[in-house]
Amino acid sequence: MIKNNLFVVFLSSSLVLAVLLLFPDVMFAAASNVVEINPGKEQVGVGYISAALAVGIACLASAFAVARIGSAGLGAVSEKPELTGRVLVFLGLAEGIAIYGLIIAIMILNKL
Repeated sequence: MIKNNLFVVFLSSSLVLAVLLLFPDVMFAAASNVVEINPGKEQVGVGYISAALAVGIACLASAFAVARIGSAGLGAVSEKPELTGRVLVFLGLAEGIAIYGLIIAIMILNKL
């Protein structure tokens, strides 16, 4: 029951953030003087939010993958110690997800 509630909260907050990112005019509707002070820079806030989401979601996915692979790998290594190298490779691949998110965030921030 709690997992379903957390999933619904995550989905609804993702939907709200997606709407705000797809329609940035909604975010800047009240602050009309921001466009006058900084012409051409009204999309910078959306870039920062996008970079933060790229890193955050990638790190959450990486943590989920490492938790699953780590627990299964520990069980496999306890039964067959020769599988240690393969388990470490799979753990490294799961950690790579977080690095990919960081690279995407750096690419987004370089465009600002």
